[in-house]
Amino acid sequence: MIDVTRPSYARMYDYLIGGTDNYPSDRQACAELLTIAPAMEQLAQSNRAFLVRAVRYLARQRGVRRFIDFGTGLPTRPNVHQVAQEVDPTASVVYIDNDPMVCAHGRMVLEENLLTTAVIDADIRRLETIFTVPRVRRILADNRPVAALFVSVLHCLNDDDDPWQLVRNVARRLPAGSYIVISHLASDDPTLRQDLTAFMSRTIGTWGRVRSTTEIARLFDQTDLLEHPSPVEVSTWRPDTDLGVHPANRDWIEYGGVARIR
Repeated sequence: MIDVTRPSYARMYDYLIGGTDNYPSDRQACAELLTIAPAMEQLAQSNRAFLVRAVRYLARQRGVRRFIDFGTGLPTRPNVHQVAQEVDPTASVVYIDNDPMVCAHGRMVLEENLLTTAVIDADIRRLETIFTVPRVRRILADNRPVAALFVSVLHCLNDDDDPWQLVRNVARRLPAGSYIVISHLASDDPTLRQDLTAFMSRTIGTWGRVRSTTEIARLFDQTDLLEHPSPVEVSTWRPDTDLGVHPANRDWIEYGGVARIR
């Protein structure tokens, strides 16, 4: 049963990037959020554009044909499989999320693409379950490089969930030469981090926290960053000239990058 009277992070994000799979509770929560962080709508759209660029880059420049999207969120065109399959129609994508609305909508979108794409209803922290699912095992079976996507999801995890260890544990399960894509809500202003984290926790109940850029950089330990020597504000990662660059000199950003796992 989906409770539409309480905001959800997935539906709030959907609203901020111009989607239609959201409810009055989500839109009201976003209105309140925008009073705290006025750039949030532009930031969310910039983050989505980063995801598209990262997947296209990995498919075209790095030859990746296997993708696992952790915490996928609601389907929004172009989806990961659509971007990857523009490069190679045989590219395979597994989406993982435990939001019932995300899973239901994802399966409707994918009902004509079941051979190469799947939606798995699972908590991204339960790797022992995820990596025994047949569709995930199939992606890993030929030992070709895989891209693990953690786009705007790790800030949903508390420190007790140890997102740093989660990323390392996923990396260890992937074939040699695999990749990670990460973006994470960031601020180097402690007061702003606390205020935004408190708002999200109060609004949606279960949430993690906004982290500093230094904390987020640790997510890339034991990897080699691509295109940039360190994580960046994501709109500056291989920006498209026709999209415009989101300003990087503000207190509240999406921070991340693309890296090859050592």
